Amino acid sequence: MKVLCSAVLGIEAVVVLLATSLATSDGSVANTTVAWIAGLLLILLLVLAIGTLRRPWGLTVGWILQALVLASAIVVGWTMLVVGGIFVILWWLAIHNGSRVDALRARAADGD
Repeated sequence: MKVLCSAVLGIEAVVVLLATSLATSDGSVANTTVAWIAGLLLILLLVLAIGTLRRPWGLTVGWILQALVLASAIVVGWTMLVVGGIFVILWWLAIHNGSRVDALRARAADGD
């Protein structure tokens, strides 16, 4: 599960970087400095969240960050709502399928 969740958070950080760049260059935001600070802070949180996946509360941090990415649609626009929604689905799939893979691996290890 950690591998899939890490991949989702890492790719999401890249997408947030691209969205921040787009939002500041096309005039979507009034203050580009504030937008860059907020975008870079969100990117930093996404990258740091990868390290928290080892902890029991790591998934909760991931869910909070998914909400923050969705909330960025207030500033960036409806397209970020769509992108954030896609990442919410990917996050859920990573948790759901990652747990299944972990259970299968544990069962295979017990059978050896």
